[in-house]
Amino acid sequence: MLGVGEKFPFFSVNAVVSRDKDKAFQTITNESYEGKWKLYFFWPKDFTFVCPTEIAAFGKLNSEFADRDCQILGGSTDSEFVHLAWRNNHEALTDLPFPMLSDIKRNLCGELGILDEAEGVAQRATYLVDPQGVIRFAYVTDLNVGRNPQEVLRVLDALQTDELCPCNWQKGQETLSV
Repeated sequence: MLGVGEKFPFFSVNAVVSRDKDKAFQTITNESYEGKWKLYFFWPKDFTFVCPTEIAAFGKLNSEFADRDCQILGGSTDSEFVHLAWRNNHEALTDLPFPMLSDIKRNLCGELGILDEAEGVAQRATYLVDPQGVIRFAYVTDLNVGRNPQEVLRVLDALQTDELCPCNWQKGQETLSV
């Protein structure tokens, strides 16, 4: 698995960006959203149980990530058509404010090292990538365990201070001085 300090790989995938059939799909690359922080998070499969809880939770925090100049990008190995069908059929996903990436060829998940070989799906992985394309935070949970979007936001806040941040540090608190 690629980790902290490594460059996020080149990719070009189709994504669902809208429920409007004429504007639903767009190509997204690693160069999209240039100059911004990026939060990439991957889930194993559409039309499952844990995944929509996480996706909706990240969606609810979208404006907070945007306030920190961070673009959220979620994805799985499902096709863009499956993503669109899921958005159209799951109430919590209908107004999703960020793109759903389709890594149907499994190239991006493979390069990141997050392809679960036994299941053939993306692992439940999360990356914060700085504006220069460098991975600054990475973590993976078991396929059955959802992640905490508030914690990802807290880590982004800490990274953006460019200071030493103690355990459980929250935005607005003192950082450590050496």
